[in-house]
Amino acid sequence: MSDPCEPIVIWGGGAIGASLACALVKAGEPVLLVDSAMAHVEAINRRGLTLTGPLLAGCFKVPACLPEQVPGLHRRIWLAVKSHHTEQAMVQIKPHLAADGYVASMQNGLNERVIAEHVGVERTVGAFFNFGADLIEPGVVHYGGRGAVVVGELDGQVRERTRELHGALLHFDPEAVLSENIWGYLWAKMIYGAQLFATALSDDSIADVLAMPRFRPVLTQLAREIGAVAAAEGVVLQAFNGFDPQAFAPQASQAETQRSFDEMVAHNRRSLKSHSGIWRDLAVHKRKTEIDAQIAPAVGIGASHGLDMPVTRRLIELIHAIEQGERPQSQTTLALLSLSAGEPVHDAV
Repeated sequence: MSDPCEPIVIWGGGAIGASLACALVKAGEPVLLVDSAMAHVEAINRRGLTLTGPLLAGCFKVPACLPEQVPGLHRRIWLAVKSHHTEQAMVQIKPHLAADGYVASMQNGLNERVIAEHVGVERTVGAFFNFGADLIEPGVVHYGGRGAVVVGELDGQVRERTRELHGALLHFDPEAVLSENIWGYLWAKMIYGAQLFATALSDDSIADVLAMPRFRPVLTQLAREIGAVAAAEGVVLQAFNGFDPQAFAPQASQAETQRSFDEMVAHNRRSLKSHSGIWRDLAVHKRKTEIDAQIAPAVGIGASHGLDMPVTRRLIELIHAIEQGERPQSQTTLALLSLSAGEPVHDAV
């Protein structure tokens, strides 16, 4: 068991990291928040970390520092940076990880693979999140709605550290799950994540795009491409928040697929976060998304199994085009993804 005075180090103070930090502080857990944005760190230390929204609103006193200011060694480090910043963060984290410590990936994507390259599989823990939150400005994060929270060891075992980690996450979400199949959640989230990237090709909300019959065929094909890679990797996919990966399997009936779409629409309509963080990166922050770190790895893994992924590759190309200012976020751009799947863009299903 950890020293009760030893802080949980949350490395990355954006939407996920800040939301977790506030919940832990409210529960009386010691926390150290690490972020590379000086304005964000200064705002948190000066006036506190403000969380807005319907679930955990308030201003919380969270100690924060820059990576170069982190003191000593730590046993519990929760990594919550953007996926494409994982490599850089791990270089900074490694000197601060205690010999008996672990790094838990509180991120989207398969970043556990990158973490393990730096500190070893035995010091890497997996986690999965699907809640809605956004960094609004320095020191302010909006936590818009609950979603699945899951933690688990990469080898499927349940250890004391994962029970302890799960207990800490229960402060954030009372329905957090301790799973023996974290890879099943991570790959399922990659499938759903790819669909979210597709919704960000347009300016419409997540729910509105998922509800449009004309785009459901290409979103289904996208899911099947990544699902095929997961199957080749021997992963048993896990359902969450209305997303049923089996509903997108080749043998699934059209009724099953449409029902899963409808349930995803219902889940997203309940959230105050109408658009994805991907959309916000493109439309608001005008910066690169996480697609190269989150979705592109599936293409490489698929190639190792002899699987071609034309829709996934086209999705990556279109996101890059928006990042570079070559295409707008519009239904016209989203329709180009349908063309890559051989679907007539005017057809409804």
